[in-house]
Amino acid sequence: MKLAEYESLGRTFIIAEIAQAHDGSLGILHSMVDAAASAGVDAVKFQVHIAEAESSALEPFRVRFSPVDATRFDYWKRMELSLDQWADLKRRCEAAGVEFLATPFSNAAVDLLESIGVRRYKVGSGDLANPVLLERLARTGKEVILSTGLGALGEIDAAVAFMRERKVPVAVLQCTTKYPTAPADIGLSWLSRLRERYGCPVGLSDHSGTIYAPLGAAALGAVVLESHITFDRRMFGPDAKASLTVDEFAELVKGTRFLEAARGSGPDKVIDESKGELRRMFGKALAVNRDMQAGEVLRFEDLEGKKPTDGGLPVAKMAEIIGGRLARAKKRWDFLTPDDLA
Repeated sequence: MKLAEYESLGRTFIIAEIAQAHDGSLGILHSMVDAAASAGVDAVKFQVHIAEAESSALEPFRVRFSPVDATRFDYWKRMELSLDQWADLKRRCEAAGVEFLATPFSNAAVDLLESIGVRRYKVGSGDLANPVLLERLARTGKEVILSTGLGALGEIDAAVAFMRERKVPVAVLQCTTKYPTAPADIGLSWLSRLRERYGCPVGLSDHSGTIYAPLGAAALGAVVLESHITFDRRMFGPDAKASLTVDEFAELVKGTRFLEAARGSGPDKVIDESKGELRRMFGKALAVNRDMQAGEVLRFEDLEGKKPTDGGLPVAKMAEIIGGRLARAKKRWDFLTPDDLA
């Protein structure tokens, strides 16, 4: 179903992004799909890189992490999968009960993904202002999730308008392109700003390497949550330090489902049978806080509230009894009853 339907149901679409965590190993890639599915996510996301179509020898490394790749182009080349391998991976996702989701980094990658069939697309922050890729995606007619980490506000406006002019449903994710992202840079306040500005499902693409930011986003009504997944943050690769482990992802899913229910209105503010009994137990009745003689005038300073409510006069009667005169002596902490007042 589309993300607007998730929103209407109060559900959060949780994405585990494998990205390049597999480092070119099909065995690791398939095992990560199974692990992510076991954590309870809705979708597993991949990055589809076709080196010749998206890159060149001039592309610099974001982080010089690889001792085996001379250039960034070489790295993308090593990360490539064949059409059959992608199709097999999609079948693995379907067998595991999760959606196969991908970010294409070229029109050639979109062509590949169309050939195996996908439900929707994710646009990486670097392509938010790339009309070549946006046009190709729009021509599929499929829902597009826009990440905004490298976009100025005007570019986000333009990308959303571009898709809407072509009748393509969109979702917009707050994102900070720092790996890992410091708490002050996460920007959860953007969720409400993006929702108000575009009137579409919004969410968080997080790189903090913690479950705190996505849980905060879930509490604020995020429709989409995306974090990178890894077996261990000490693994090789550019994203490992900004990723969640499988166990952390399972905790994130559990917490998000809890918050989905907690975001509701809860019990009505009326006194029903269950509340009535609890109010009797936890409510208070009026008592005196010192020994008092018959004929003394009750002051506020003489009063205390004690449980349960049916021990004496309700505390709600406080204003009515102040200034009244005692008809009999009372010991400290005795409840006040109607017969105690002259």
